Amino acid sequence: MSGIFGVIVSGRTPIEVVPVSDTEFTCEIVNADAINHVVVFLTGAQPFPDGIGGSGDHFQNFPPKKTQFISVYIRWPTQDGGNWHYLGFICNEKPSAIYKVAQLHKSDASHSFSQFDNQMQLYSSGSAQIGINAESLSDITGRQAADGTQASQQSTLVEFAEKMIRNLINHTESFSVRLPNPSGGSLEYIPVSAFQSWYNSFSRRFQANPYFWRSLNNS
Repeated sequence: MSGIFGVIVSGRTPIEVVPVSDTEFTCEIVNADAINHVVVFLTGAQPFPDGIGGSGDHFQNFPPKKTQFISVYIRWPTQDGGNWHYLGFICNEKPSAIYKVAQLHKSDASHSFSQFDNQMQLYSSGSAQIGINAESLSDITGRQAADGTQASQQSTLVEFAEKMIRNLINHTESFSVRLPNPSGGSLEYIPVSAFQSWYNSFSRRFQANPYFWRSLNNS
């Protein structure tokens, strides 16, 4: 199962991510007090199938037929173990993310995981620990990432709006018809039903997977 996930800190070699349980993975970032950003990604070396949460020996007990999301956490060791900062998630449709973690070691965290805790003794002072956990959409809905960790959301919102509008245009254009213009010639018309069918389709796909739009081919 090793090789599914990767972690990179700027200026360093990729970090090995190791399994802790059927659904949890972890890695150590040494000399972590000075790091600013962390990149977590699916390597593509092994597939991460929708509805299973992984392949091979791990994730085999995960509920089938659910889109799985990979929640990402970080913490700095303390004498009592320390809680986890939730950073965000990745999935097949969003296979990588960059997180700003520069100030998190100075703030309180609120999440705890017993499996990750069992591995903390392996890590030295000054290190940080990345925790990766496979969860369903219902598990992460409403969960807020730690303040200041996400890169600017503006670019994501702009990308979503552009893809959604282009998808709407492509869909409705296929329904256009030419009708006579009372003033002469003809004009193109798009029936209202075309907009309704697009809305129904887009909403259905969005409910099944909020990140499906990333893979839209709107050329």
